[in-house]
Amino acid sequence: MFRAMGRIKQQISREECIRVLKEQPRGVLSMIGDEGYPYGIPLNHLYMDDGHIYFHCGKHGHKIDAIAKCDKVSYCVYDQGYRKDGEWALNINSVVIFGRIREVTDEEKMREICTLLTQKFTDDDEYLQRELAGSFKNVKCLELIPEHMTGKLVNEA
Repeated sequence: MFRAMGRIKQQISREECIRVLKEQPRGVLSMIGDEGYPYGIPLNHLYMDDGHIYFHCGKHGHKIDAIAKCDKVSYCVYDQGYRKDGEWALNINSVVIFGRIREVTDEEKMREICTLLTQKFTDDDEYLQRELAGSFKNVKCLELIPEHMTGKLVNEA
């Protein structure tokens, strides 16, 4: 159902894909938008040990409308890259996931997602508690259930 990677020698392992997903804070979620146009939006994400990727967002908007029409999405994440000694070109690991996305409706799970996402960016517990008390009621959480994942190492030279 999913295409094989064209440059198989550049493919990275599943473990390396998971490392990128855990370490990088954001990626681009792509879906089918209005009038069939692609719609990609940068989002913060949380990779959890269940192998699913979680997001938080507002309750309304283009993304929510697009997902309601079609739950098939792709998500792309890439790392900051590295340079080998004496070389100018970056070596970048990227991960692309295809899957289905759905709303998380369990409030306890939503609180866990929002808490862990916030803790990726700050250890300020006072800020976290203030956000949960004030903004949590305006949040929707989404769960991406991967059906296919590939990753590759690209040298930009």
